[in-house]
Amino acid sequence: MPTLATSSTAAGTRAGTREAVTARLAEEFITVPLVTVERCVDDVRACTEHLGVDVTPVSIERIAREHLLALVNSAPPSRR
Repeated sequence: MPTLATSSTAAGTRAGTREAVTARLAEEFITVPLVTVERCVDDVRACTEHLGVDVTPVSIERIAREHLLALVNSAPPSRR
C-alpha cells in the first residue's frame, strides 16, 4: 500500500489543487452549496487514493463533476 506524502510542500500543493478544483466546480454548480462541493472533492480524493487510482487534479475534477451532476439531477423539482 502506498504511503501518503507528509511533507509540507506536498500538503501545500494538495491544498492548492483542492481549492482550484473546488472553485471550478463551485462556479459550474452554483445551486450546490460550497460546503457540499468541498466535501465531494475531498471524498473523491480519498476514494481514489484508497482504490490506488492515479490521483490527478483532472481525475478528481471529472469524478467529482459526475457526482455533483447526479446530485443536481436527482433533486426533486421545486414547487412553485
